[in-house]
Amino acid sequence: MEQLILSVKQHLSEHYEIYIRITLSAVLGFLIGWDREAKHKPAGLKTYMYVCVASALITLISIYSVEKFSQITERIMMDPMRLTAQIVSGLGFLGAGVILKNGLQVKGLTSAAMILFAGGVGIGIGAGFYAFVIFAVLLSSLLARLGNLMEKRKYRRSSQEDIFEEVDDDTSHSSSI
Repeated sequence: MEQLILSVKQHLSEHYEIYIRITLSAVLGFLIGWDREAKHKPAGLKTYMYVCVASALITLISIYSVEKFSQITERIMMDPMRLTAQIVSGLGFLGAGVILKNGLQVKGLTSAAMILFAGGVGIGIGAGFYAFVIFAVLLSSLLARLGNLMEKRKYRRSSQEDIFEEVDDDTSHSSSI
């Protein structure tokens, strides 16, 4: 038992950064999903967390498998980002699944874009680009909030204009009677 504990401690001390990357990708994916969950959108907390962690995990496996397997023989050549590039195809498939068309109205584009974004966050964290990814998440979150405020203000104005047009229409009909 003591040997097992020692082995686990050694493993954790050698690979702590990998565990940090997976944990950070889960937290960031969860935060991205929180926004969608709060708006009752089709993809929410768990979806974005899974996309982010899966992307980070695939990126980590891709990077570290090159290191591990290229040492077997000098004749093995591997591209560390080749597997990671396949994430984008999978994210496109997921994104297409949340886009719904009803007549001329299309819904789910933001959810699809955020799935791609969560995948990018996972890839970035998996590759070890912490500062860039955290900056991108914070900046995107801030601008998304600003966009929400602008959309609400625009919606309020258009609703008020519609009410005034209805009032004008009602008064013009009553004066002609």
